[in-house]
Amino acid sequence: MGSLSGILQRPVLAASAVAIASLSSDLREKLWPEKSLDVSLLCLEEKGSLFEENNSSWVSKISVSKLASLSFVARIHVPLPTINHQILGSSSSSSVPSFRFSSVYPSPGLINLHQSAELVKAAKPALYKYEASSLPSEVSYRWHLPEPSSVDVSGSSNCASVKSRTVVVLLGWLGAKQKHLNRYAEWYTSRGFHAITFTFPMSEILNYQVGGKAEQDIELLVNHLADWLDEEDGKNLVFHTFSNTGWLTYGVILENLQRSDPSLMGRIKGCVVDSAPVAAPDPQVWASGFSAAFLKKHSVATKGIVSGQSVGIRENETAAEVKPEFAETALLVILRKFFEVVLNLPAVNRRLSDVLSLLTLGQPSCPQLYIYSSADRVIPAGSVESFIERQRKNGREVRACNFISTPHVDHFRNDPTLYSSQLTQFLEDCVLSKCGNSMK
Repeated sequence: MGSLSGILQRPVLAASAVAIASLSSDLREKLWPEKSLDVSLLCLEEKGSLFEENNSSWVSKISVSKLASLSFVARIHVPLPTINHQILGSSSSSSVPSFRFSSVYPSPGLINLHQSAELVKAAKPALYKYEASSLPSEVSYRWHLPEPSSVDVSGSSNCASVKSRTVVVLLGWLGAKQKHLNRYAEWYTSRGFHAITFTFPMSEILNYQVGGKAEQDIELLVNHLADWLDEEDGKNLVFHTFSNTGWLTYGVILENLQRSDPSLMGRIKGCVVDSAPVAAPDPQVWASGFSAAFLKKHSVATKGIVSGQSVGIRENETAAEVKPEFAETALLVILRKFFEVVLNLPAVNRRLSDVLSLLTLGQPSCPQLYIYSSADRVIPAGSVESFIERQRKNGREVRACNFISTPHVDHFRNDPTLYSSQLTQFLEDCVLSKCGNSMK
C-alpha cells in the first residue's frame, strides 16, 4: 500500500488548510481549565452516560470538492512537521549523561543508559549524573531512569526492588511529543519506576505504510524491551496507553512480543488505557482524532462538557452552545470522507483487523485500568464501556474510572488528585501486591 499522504494528498492538505485558517478566528486559550467535578464516587466501575454528537443538518450537504475549491485554501501554505533524524554516538565524556532519560533512535551507537545506571545497587545514587552533548528534538522513544531520591540504596525495601525492576511504557496519542509525556514519566520515576515514552511524529502517521517505518520503530522498542527483560529474572512491564493511537500501538507491540518470545507476555503486569478504545475502524472517530491533532487547543475536543457544565469554554456560554466552529466542522467532514475510503483499503483494513482482534481477544491476563470521560468528544464513553464489559466477559480483571467532565487525554491535567489516586491504587494492587503495597 502506498503512503496515506500519497493516496489522498489533496483532501488532507485541504483539511489542514481549513484547520490553519480557523486559528485566526479564535485566539482564546485557558491553560488551566476549571477543576472538574468531584467524581470520586463514580470511579467504582460505574458506567457514565454516552456522549452524543449532533451534526448540524447543513453539514451533510457540503461536498469535499466544494470545500477543496474554496479560494483561501489554495493560498495557504501547509507546513508539515520536520523530524531531526540525528543519530546518537558515544559520549566523549567519561561521566554518565546528566539527564534522567536516554534518547534512543535506530543507531549502531545506541546508548543503553538503563544498563549503565544500576541505581538500586549504587551506594550513592545522587552521584549518578547524566549528560548528553546533543539530543534530537524528537526521537522514537526515551528511557527515563528512577529518580535517585526514590531509590532504596540499602536494599531493605522489597517494594523498592520490585519498582526498580519494572518499566512503565507510555504510548502517546496522535500528535503527542516527548515533552507532553514527560509529566507522566516523572510521576512514575518519582515513585521508583523506570519509564519509557514512545511517540509517533505526525509525519510518520501521514506517511504510514503497512510494515513501514512506524512499525519498524515499534519493533526497535520491542527488541530493546526484550533485551532488558532477558538481563535477569524478575523484571516486568506495565503499559500506559493514550487514545486510540497509543492503544493500537500497544496491540502492535503485543504482536511483536508474541512473535519473538511468547513467554514475555507473562511479564506484563498491568495495562492503563487512557481515553480509549473504540474497538472498530470508525471513520468518525479517526476524523475527530486527526482534527484534534491538527487544531490542538483550538479544537472543540479540548473542551469537556457534561450535564450543563463545561470545562474551558467562554464566560456566559452554556455547554449546549459549545459546537465546532465552521472551519472545524468543514475539517471533520473532509476527514470523515477521507477515512471512509482509507479504512476500507484492503491492506489497511486487514492490518487493523488483526491488531483489533488481538486487543479484543488476545490481551495478556494482567489487570486493566480504563480512564475515560463522558465529555470526551473523540472517544465516546459508550464505546469504552462496551469494550470493558467485553473484557470482563473474557475473564479479564478490569477496573474503570469515568472522569465525567474532562476532555480527551486531559484527565491528569484537569484532576491530578483523582488521576494519581487511580494509578496508585492500581499499581499497589497489581504490581506491588506481594511486597507490602508501598507507593511512597
